[in-house]
Amino acid sequence: MAPVSTRNVVIFGEVGAGKSSVINLMAGQEIAPTSSDLLRCTLHWAEYQITFKNGSQYNVFDTVGLREAPCLQVGEYLSAITNAYRLINTLKERGGINLLLFCIRAGKVAACQENYRLFFEFLCEKKVPLALVITNLEGERRMEDWYTRNRRYFDKYNIRSVGHACITTANLLDGSYGDKYEESRRILRKVVEVHCNASMDSEGWAGAR
Repeated sequence: MAPVSTRNVVIFGEVGAGKSSVINLMAGQEIAPTSSDLLRCTLHWAEYQITFKNGSQYNVFDTVGLREAPCLQVGEYLSAITNAYRLINTLKERGGINLLLFCIRAGKVAACQENYRLFFEFLCEKKVPLALVITNLEGERRMEDWYTRNRRYFDKYNIRSVGHACITTANLLDGSYGDKYEESRRILRKVVEVHCNASMDSEGWAGAR
């Protein structure tokens, strides 16, 4: 039996987009802390190992977005970018990057461009597949309808993607949104599997050589 290949996935986006909750949704358990900490003034990352039921394995890297820390001074801002660059170099030694997951809270498309430009255009040179993860959609009767109504805004701001997942990470104790939460897990995992496995026979992007 051939060894299972582990894929590297980088998730990024602004505070409030629900990156940690997306990781927990993807994992099917609570593995990432979800409490907001506005004092995080660096762009360090956290790594999580996730295995899907079909055996596919992923290393998921959670980053801190540039607009995530209003306390950043100029030197700290530059340090944040440096740390993002170090993450890319770290992954270069670990098979490269197979997929970017760009987390966006519904209604915040215009405010998320800075992170998109940094990760997709600058650090990854537009060469890594990027999928959108739209969160906070529990109020939609059909979550996919949000993307249908708002797709034009991604075109307007020139935000390109190979796919998208319209989801909710809300799973309240009283069972509210339980069905949508489970549907969201299926949608998210499918997007990850499809776009990571699209290049299964090649290594992830590892930057200019």
